[in-house]
Amino acid sequence: MVLYLDSAIVTEARVASKFGWISGVTTNPTLLAKSGLSPEATLKELTEIISGDLYYQLTATNFDDMMAEAKAAWKLIGRKIVLKIPATATGFQVLSHLSGEINCSVTGIYHPAQVVVAKEVGVKYVIAYVNRYTRLLGDGLKLVREMARVVEGSSTEILAASVKSPDEAVATLLAGADHLTLPFSVLQAMTTHELSEQTFKEFNEKGKGIMW
Repeated sequence: MVLYLDSAIVTEARVASKFGWISGVTTNPTLLAKSGLSPEATLKELTEIISGDLYYQLTATNFDDMMAEAKAAWKLIGRKIVLKIPATATGFQVLSHLSGEINCSVTGIYHPAQVVVAKEVGVKYVIAYVNRYTRLLGDGLKLVREMARVVEGSSTEILAASVKSPDEAVATLLAGADHLTLPFSVLQAMTTHELSEQTFKEFNEKGKGIMW
């Protein structure tokens, strides 16, 4: 299991890269639009900051343009890239041409049947929008459970996105997700609990250590 930062904000990536437990950064067109820099400049900065994977989502919608954008993204990001390709008919066609050459993920999955096709073309990651699915269709965790049954025994792994709280993050993993990508605020919240803070405050007030 790995954790990713879901953000295109360079300052957030710099801080998160120092946590010591973040394995990369996932972006999408909406996040890149919020970065304050051009997409190209943002991706270059992120490539320099992070040591792990950098996910880039294609925005083109026809086959030829998607293939051209994928090659341009590879040239910009290099071996750190994981392409996020939309779960559309054209997207799966692109995946059948690229998944053997570049690490690819299928993003925006809303039905396990899409996972069947993704597995067939050898996709590395299938991405579910957990909270968004819950808001639109009722139960994002059910989708993750069904996806986990489809990919069981294969090399395709589940990356869960649209996770809005530590509770939802844990529930998503228990449902069968292999990896999580989380907003900066949720990553921070994963490390803290008010009772942890209280417990160690009491230890320090009443105890002694080698330095203080």
